[in-house]
Amino acid sequence: METIHLAHLPEDLLVHVALFKEVQNAAFLQEQLLQGNTTFEYAFIDASVIVSTNHLLAAVFRAANDWLNGRLKSKNVHSEIVFCLGMNNNIVESFRRFGISPATSSLFAIKVSKTPQIDPATIQSHLSGSVQGIPVPFIEAEVQSFTDMAKVHKIYKLNDTTRSDRKNGKRGEGNRPVDEMLDGNEGKKRSERQDLEGIILGLMALRGAT
Repeated sequence: METIHLAHLPEDLLVHVALFKEVQNAAFLQEQLLQGNTTFEYAFIDASVIVSTNHLLAAVFRAANDWLNGRLKSKNVHSEIVFCLGMNNNIVESFRRFGISPATSSLFAIKVSKTPQIDPATIQSHLSGSVQGIPVPFIEAEVQSFTDMAKVHKIYKLNDTTRSDRKNGKRGEGNRPVDEMLDGNEGKKRSERQDLEGIILGLMALRGAT
């Protein structure tokens, strides 16, 4: 598990991120959320729909900032993280697309804390005893290894976006059409993922502005 302080947020606000693979009890974990079990107050996110650490932390930052400023649109800061991954204001849709489901096999568990009693050791101990999965480091290579690109494109409607952009003559970075960036015609997977991340972050920001 990684404990992070995000820039431009209060020093005492910490973000604890754990990543698990080969999760065996996703249905149980989802049920705890549905029942409102406060001991499972986390943002549980399916890792297959996250393209990078920046993608995930952008949603965390937005949710934490809205929490601190009394602008939450969902139940708490953890549900808000899931909501902030979406590109519209449909909370139920965000949970269906980004949240944990019985089929989830790779999982992020995120806890935001300002209370000294909620320390990293306590959180890690609870997750270790609750999540039946293998913990892996929260690093770029591991995060990217779980991404289901086809699912990400479908969720963010990137195929529809690129067709529309081509029709309207809109262009992306370096004066390339957005669909050329997504198709990875240059054969550079790293550049393709960075382009994809940028487009997704833009869509998330537009949702926040509406």
